[in-house]
Amino acid sequence: MSMDRKSFLKITGCAVAGAIAGGKLGGLVAGAEDAEYLPAPGALTARRWGMVVDTRKCRKQEGCKDCIRACHQAHNVPQIPDKTREVKWIWKEKFEHAFPSQETEYPNEELHGRQVLLLCNHCDDPPCVRVCPTQATWKREADGIVMMDWHRCIGCRYCIAACPYGSRSFNWGDPRPYIPKVRADYPTRTKGVVEKCTFCEERLARGEMPACVEACPEKALVFGDLADPNSEVRRLLRTEYTLRRKPELGTRPEVFYIL
Repeated sequence: MSMDRKSFLKITGCAVAGAIAGGKLGGLVAGAEDAEYLPAPGALTARRWGMVVDTRKCRKQEGCKDCIRACHQAHNVPQIPDKTREVKWIWKEKFEHAFPSQETEYPNEELHGRQVLLLCNHCDDPPCVRVCPTQATWKREADGIVMMDWHRCIGCRYCIAACPYGSRSFNWGDPRPYIPKVRADYPTRTKGVVEKCTFCEERLARGEMPACVEACPEKALVFGDLADPNSEVRRLLRTEYTLRRKPELGTRPEVFYIL
């Protein structure tokens, strides 16, 4: 169901009001951790990370989930069979659900019903950050990544209510029994914690591209610096017609789609 900006701001405002009423909104100054963030030698850096998803290439292998598997394996994302308790960082949905404002009475047969890859949009104006009472989520000013600190998360789920893209998952139970093979080099989460895509910030720190980008056999995912006019993502934005999800809400997503 589509939502206009007024309705969206009303919902987000209610979440903030609820946090204030609970006395838990000590301060909503985003980016408190940025003073401590210094890229390590050899890290990949950018002034504003962003991604372009070429759905034309992605559709060449309709059932391919290589990027999803790579992401979830790299980050110990549990495989919970109960869809009502599902945890996901990157996933696929039908085009009309992903882009409800593009739906018309006479849909494009090539796009209608097709699966589109979705993930956190790392918005330039992220509503999830504004409503978090503990600063467990914040926008990193150095490169725009919307970060997560799972130790600070108290499970209030205000960020889930504020995010209009369904990009956040809540651990209703202990996720660890549902992780087929736990990676020792990435932390697991606990019951009562929200999680989401972080643009593989831990891989960027090691000089590596995001796991989903590396795993895509069709190279449908292009990741780069939106602030660099010579980057590949900027070249694609200049030469291709792209869409962002729910632009009417004013969050300014930094994930773009070529249809």
